[in-house]
Amino acid sequence: MGLGKIFAGLFGGKSGESAPGSGITVEHKGFTIRPTPRQADGQWQVVGVISRDVDGETREETFIRADKCASADEAVEVTLRKGRQIIDEQGMRLFSS
Repeated sequence: MGLGKIFAGLFGGKSGESAPGSGITVEHKGFTIRPTPRQADGQWQVVGVISRDVDGETREETFIRADKCASADEAVEVTLRKGRQIIDEQGMRLFSS
């Protein structure tokens, strides 16, 4: 199933509304990236969650970027790219308090 079908019917939401039920997750170097783009000012803002099991506990970190995209599909792609970049740069330090 393509991203277009996954996001069919998601357009037209309210400002600040997240893309419901995207359900997409991607594994990268033992971490999971879950895009959660949200609408802002008529565009889609890059938002995602990076998670990983640490000592039997799932740790999560949400990232929000200023990047905005014209479509939800594009926002998902950019979110996945940014998530990989964060993991490559920070690794386990991402979960340091």
